[in-house]
Amino acid sequence: MADPVRKIKTIAMKDMARQALGWPARLLFPPVCAGCRRHVSQPGVLCGACWPKLRLLEKPWCPVMGTPFTHDMGDGFLSAEAIADPPPFERARAAVVYSGVARQMVRGLKYQDRTDLAPWMARWMMRAGAELIAEADVVVPVPLHWRRFFRRQFNQSAELARAVSKLSGLPFAPAAVRRVKLTRQQVGLERHEREENVRAAFRVPPEAEIEIAGRRVLVIDDVFTTGATARSVAKALKKGGAGAVDVLTFAHVLPGDFRADESATI
Repeated sequence: MADPVRKIKTIAMKDMARQALGWPARLLFPPVCAGCRRHVSQPGVLCGACWPKLRLLEKPWCPVMGTPFTHDMGDGFLSAEAIADPPPFERARAAVVYSGVARQMVRGLKYQDRTDLAPWMARWMMRAGAELIAEADVVVPVPLHWRRFFRRQFNQSAELARAVSKLSGLPFAPAAVRRVKLTRQQVGLERHEREENVRAAFRVPPEAEIEIAGRRVLVIDDVFTTGATARSVAKALKKGGAGAVDVLTFAHVLPGDFRADESATI
C-alpha cells in the first residue's frame, strides 16, 4: 500500500515547484486588474474599486432572451421582446450587463489587443451559460469577414469561443459559419439599420455542414446588443443543417439601454 504521508509530501513538493516556476513571470509581468490594470493578487480578477462596477446577470430572466426580470414572473414567462419578435435561436445568455467595467473589458479585448482577457471573460460566460453548455454539441464563434480579419489579425469572438471550448471540453468549429458580406461596423447604426446590415451576411460553407448537421450549436460573441448579428448567424446555421442554436455572450445591452452612438455601446 502506498504511504499516504509520502503521497501528500510529493503533491506539496510539486505544488511548490509549480509556484516557483511562476515567480519569474509574476515579477516580470505582475497580474493586473482586468478592468483598470491596477496590480492585483492574481491574474483575471478585478480590484476592489472595479468589482462593484460589474453587474452580473442573474435569474430571474427571460428563458429565451436571457434579459433579467425585476422579480420572479414564474416558470416559462417570456419577455415582451421574445413574444413580439421570436428569435431564430432557442436561448440567449450573457454573463454581465454591458456597462462600466464590463464595457472597458470588451473594448480592451476588441480594440486594444487584450487577448489575455478572453480566458477570464470566458469563465464568467461558463457560469452564465451553464445550461446551454451542458446541452451543446459544438462551439462556433461569430466570424469576421476575411478583409477585416486581415486588418485586425484576430477575432475577439473566436478568442472567447476558443476559451469556452477549452474550459468545457466541447468541440471548437471556427470555420462552421462564414461571413460572406463585408458589412459596415455596427457602431453608430440604429436598430433597423443593424438588421439590414447583417441580413444574409453569413453562410455555412458546404464543407462545414458535417460539423453542425443535426447538432445543437452554441454561438459565441462578445456583446449582445440588439440581437441582429445573433439572429443572422442563427438563421445561417439553421439553413446549413443545425438542429438548434443557442447564443452565449460576455455582455448584454439591456432593452432600453441601447443607443446607436459609440459612446454608449458597440
